[in-house]
Amino acid sequence: MTYDNTCKLLAETFPADFASWILGQPIPLTKLEPTELSAEPIRADSLIFLESSEIILHLEFQTTTDESMGLRMLDYWVRLRRKFPIKEIHQTVIYLKPTNSPLAKQNKFTSHQTNHEFHIIRLWEQPTAVFQQYQGLLPFIALSQTLTQRQH
Repeated sequence: MTYDNTCKLLAETFPADFASWILGQPIPLTKLEPTELSAEPIRADSLIFLESSEIILHLEFQTTTDESMGLRMLDYWVRLRRKFPIKEIHQTVIYLKPTNSPLAKQNKFTSHQTNHEFHIIRLWEQPTAVFQQYQGLLPFIALSQTLTQRQH
């Protein structure tokens, strides 16, 4: 099983744990199928949308950086806004593997008069204790800020 499939399975199985971690509260969330967003298909293995009555949590799991990430996040935001015009949309890109690429810190898309911001989490910078609090996040401990990684 790949990182992408494992992360999607965790988010779908433990949505309240992800909501607690990302949003700071255990909001009950259900899976939203990407096919509901547009006639144009979304082709991304690491993409998951979770929704409640008031919020949509868009998670994008990445093992590598991608120059088009900002534009992709804007595209997903526009699709979500069209479908759910009154819901809050919270977008987070979660980088799984350590990298020195400045793209792993890029949290916005800017072009002329358009500015779109989203959240970034780099797992290797997260304290291990964060993931020990939630059953659904335990597998992320191995990717978190361990003593070995702090020594580098």
